[in-house]
Amino acid sequence: MAGSETRSEILHLLQQSDRGYVSGGELCRALGVSRAAVWKQIEQLRQVGYVIEAVPSRGYCLTSSPDHIDRVTLKQALADCRLDWDPCFVENIPSTNAYAAELAEKGGREGTVVLAEQQSAGKGRLGRHWTSPPGVNLYVSMVLRPSIPPRDAPQLTFLSSVAVARAVKEVTGLEPKVKWPNDILIAGKKVAGLLNEMSAETEGVHHVILGIGLNVNMTQEQFPEDLRYPATSLALAAGRSFPRQALLVALLRHLDALYGLYQHEGAAPIVSAWESWFDLVGERIEVASDETFQGTVLGLAEDGALLVRRDNGCSERVLAGDVRPVVGRYP
Repeated sequence: MAGSETRSEILHLLQQSDRGYVSGGELCRALGVSRAAVWKQIEQLRQVGYVIEAVPSRGYCLTSSPDHIDRVTLKQALADCRLDWDPCFVENIPSTNAYAAELAEKGGREGTVVLAEQQSAGKGRLGRHWTSPPGVNLYVSMVLRPSIPPRDAPQLTFLSSVAVARAVKEVTGLEPKVKWPNDILIAGKKVAGLLNEMSAETEGVHHVILGIGLNVNMTQEQFPEDLRYPATSLALAAGRSFPRQALLVALLRHLDALYGLYQHEGAAPIVSAWESWFDLVGERIEVASDETFQGTVLGLAEDGALLVRRDNGCSERVLAGDVRPVVGRYP
């Protein structure tokens, strides 16, 4: 058993103990490792913020936990999902999307989930940098292998947007809104961004990486000063912190349900669900793409294009660009 798996199992046993203390002997027998190995993993848990008491003749007792995500507990919470979600944890990597793509290229199965405590080169849309401080947010990328033509892959962006919005509402009670094509807003400020990347050939999709960055407990001081648009975190919006594991469980469960719906019924119910979180239908917007123009939002096409009636009366299918309300809905 690898060290990270041993740590996770020890943590799970300590969390589940109804006696408070778990003896070193019990841990050794349950995990099939030596007392020295148990002690080593206990020390590593302490180094990342877990407070674990050691009392002679009684054993170990977990008295305080940081906001870490535990693989065993996560797997148990997702046991009844349609997909067999397989979490892969890393402390610090350049990008969860890039790592997930590497795993997918090597045969990583559908349902692989890459989670990082910190990213050194987090990616946003159009090559923009995604600020990724350690221990406060969710940086997660999932491998999917849908049997769809490449032209339909952008539909999965809207699927993941709905999953994030539903998870945020469920866990925090906040009222998120979606911003076309791939942002989640709270009170007009960006709280999450999505970056979905595809590997495909003409005849079909090899894999799609669903990348999600969700600002959970980030403080104002952790945001860079040169943001293109105002940003926030769930903690700043609500005035209190939230457990990242609960948000991740809710996110993956909603994603699982929506992906199953998409595979059985196609994009129509996903588009309808996305529009229920979108508050700009009928509003005048400015679109900055190959050109900049203004018009009125009509809705979302099934392929993900934003339908806009230009001020000159012509209809437009917007496939890429930045969209902002003409009258300040966003700060």
